[in-house]
Amino acid sequence: MTKLMQWLFVLALLGTAWATLALGPLGHHLPLPCQQVLHPFPAYLLVAAGCYSLATVGYRLATFNDCEAAAQELQEQIKEARMDLWRRGLKF
Repeated sequence: MTKLMQWLFVLALLGTAWATLALGPLGHHLPLPCQQVLHPFPAYLLVAAGCYSLATVGYRLATFNDCEAAAQELQEQIKEARMDLWRRGLKF
């Protein structure tokens, strides 16, 4: 099972549970304080997911490490490609 399928499964499970409790299709209704917390729950979940995503991106950017050897190799390949194109008549 891929990560996307896992996330979709969990979201479908949460959505089904929320719809069952919030909309009351089974005939039983929750008390008003519970409904007041339950109705905006998807918005809370969306804000929490956004905060998590922002924190994850920020952390990964802060701990990103440089690859000096790969950068040097890439620069050499660029020089070789420019020389090859120059020999074939392309001017930079």
